[in-house]
Amino acid sequence: MKKVAILGSTGSIGTQTLEVISHIKDQFKVEVLSAHSNYNLLIEQAKKFKPKTIIFGDSSKSKILEKNLNNEEIDILYGEDSLNNFFKYSDPDIVLTALVGKSGLLPTINAINNNINIALANKETLVIAGDIIRKLCKENNVDIIPVDSEHSAIYQCLIGEKHKHIEKIILTASGGPFRGKSIDELKYVKKEDALNHPNWEMGNKISIDSSTLMNKGLEVIEAKHLFNIDINSIEVVVHPQSIIHSMVEFNDGSIKAQLGDPDMKLPIQFALGYPERLRNNFKKFNFLKNNNLTFEKPCLKTFNNLKLAFEAGKKGGNSPCILNASNEVVVEAFLKEKIDYLDMTKFIEESLNKISYIATPNLEQLIETDLITRNFIDKKIKSL
Repeated sequence: MKKVAILGSTGSIGTQTLEVISHIKDQFKVEVLSAHSNYNLLIEQAKKFKPKTIIFGDSSKSKILEKNLNNEEIDILYGEDSLNNFFKYSDPDIVLTALVGKSGLLPTINAINNNINIALANKETLVIAGDIIRKLCKENNVDIIPVDSEHSAIYQCLIGEKHKHIEKIILTASGGPFRGKSIDELKYVKKEDALNHPNWEMGNKISIDSSTLMNKGLEVIEAKHLFNIDINSIEVVVHPQSIIHSMVEFNDGSIKAQLGDPDMKLPIQFALGYPERLRNNFKKFNFLKNNNLTFEKPCLKTFNNLKLAFEAGKKGGNSPCILNASNEVVVEAFLKEKIDYLDMTKFIEESLNKISYIATPNLEQLIETDLITRNFIDKKIKSL
């Protein structure tokens, strides 16, 4: 049985991962579960899956957790340091990182340094420190298997192919809830509108990112590092049906695509089970009932976040770190209704223009860049 650590088990990806595992109980053993604030769901998960260790973000809930899990043989740990060093308390074969934003960076780096393979659902890790992560994976002979549906699709398309034959990677995007809207129509968008994704069930942060196409921009940078490809060889195509999850074009003109219903459990299961393909009873795609697949060019004037991400990815250095940190802060501010929808892009662009550029940053400089960017954006928001 493959032993699995799930970091971020109470979020959308984490809960779907446990759903996958519950369907294939003889293949996986849950070793670690972690949650930031949802202690009720973590308790429920711990009782059902009986991990060796659980990690919770807030030690003030220790009495509740320990009372509810008193009869279980489970180690209960707390805080960021325990999360970053989860491997010290267990022995997983693979860790699924479903943490939100920058919080996934250090746990992933520490897992790689301890020769633990990664099922990556936290794209921000590669956006912030892609060059460092790629180097560490090579040094430690560690595999990163992507969980994002788009990158999982590309990964699957490239199995058995030679890297030198890749002409172009084509990332598909649903277009989000505001596809076809003009920038003037987005001036008065409320968070409820932005959270209403047409195809995917996701957490709040990624739903907002999807509505601005920042999520696709982050995926472009992630793809650059995952597949070691020039960012100019990455294209984004809007595909509203979300049936084709992404494509690879080769130098002879042929194109491979990976298709399926928009269900995150499929790429999750692929990542956990790789190199095997495991059977399941999930809904299967039916071509006869889905014969209308369309494609559009994204509007960079309306969705300027995608343009900013391409520019940051091309520039490299600490620019993607600035992009990610500023985006995390403005999304949180928008969800708390402190800023308007279009303010998010405005502040991200300003941070990219104002914060000092470092061409080849080390990890400490990236962590410092992240902090400087967050402080810069916080001051901008408070000055409104």
